[in-house]
Amino acid sequence: MRFVNTLPLILSLGAVLGSAAAWALPSDRDQPIRIQADSAELDDRQGVAVYRGDVIITQGTLKITGDTVTITQTASGDIDVFTSVGNLAYYEQKPAVDKDIVKAYGKTIQYFASNERIVLIDQAKVIQEGNTFEGEKIVYDTRRQIVNAGRATGGNVSTPRPRIDMVIQPKNKPADQQQ
Repeated sequence: MRFVNTLPLILSLGAVLGSAAAWALPSDRDQPIRIQADSAELDDRQGVAVYRGDVIITQGTLKITGDTVTITQTASGDIDVFTSVGNLAYYEQKPAVDKDIVKAYGKTIQYFASNERIVLIDQAKVIQEGNTFEGEKIVYDTRRQIVNAGRATGGNVSTPRPRIDMVIQPKNKPADQQQ
């Protein structure tokens, strides 16, 4: 375990957190990143940083919380995956100035930087503008803006949900179109 030369890992963290563009306020990526945790273990040789104990990561409107957050890098030093685990892990971000904050929950939240994909596993829930999307597993491709939800496979799920559950709010019509 090394605690020197961690600047590349922290700078890479900024790149990954700022790249979730579909759920991100454009000015977020220009904001400083703040990481709060009870402890941190940074291994530059392996390209892994592990933050433990009521972890809170913020950058602009972005907020990620969890009991443990692990960030891994590729051999070239780019962020590969960050994983937040908790009961429940939490993600929020304001996608645009005129939009409400998107909130996401799950026992595990993973962000895959290379293909801009967010995966929520076990008690997964996304809330945006009053609409909710719940299931065992939710995968959001931020690049293509596609959401897939369904059963989680291969792991233990604390709360099995054989079906997804969505609530979609009606769109407000302008006053001149209502009768």
